[in-house]
Amino acid sequence: MGISSRFAVAIHILALLEINKAGVNTSDWIAQSVNTNPVVIRRIMGMLNKAGLVHVRPGIAGAKLAKEVSEITLLEVYKAVSGVEEDELFTVHEAPNPECPVGRNINQVIVPLFSSAQKAMEDVLEKVTLEQVALDLVTKAREM
Repeated sequence: MGISSRFAVAIHILALLEINKAGVNTSDWIAQSVNTNPVVIRRIMGMLNKAGLVHVRPGIAGAKLAKEVSEITLLEVYKAVSGVEEDELFTVHEAPNPECPVGRNINQVIVPLFSSAQKAMEDVLEKVTLEQVALDLVTKAREM
């Protein structure tokens, strides 16, 4: 199983808020773009609001970005919705057999690899802004 789709949906929501910043961005309207239930959108918007990435007011339509798109990195978005802490992206089984040479040593071998992989992913996400994603989306839309 991969990383939760909340991350991709959160990027979709934020890009939509940027591209449609002059419009009224309701959870129903956003849900149509994402092709999901508005409840899913409201839940993710709540996470993004808590992280300081969007402004939402319960019962009032019209979510807005809380920061400039050039200031929002994909790492911020990922951290806002993933629930994954440092060195926790990959989990290991906690009780391998200590009598087995593999079981006794597997965690010592793979945990540093997992940590390096998570760090590499986070380094890439930190270098990409929502502005870049929005510009790419506008370019793709014009090509159609």
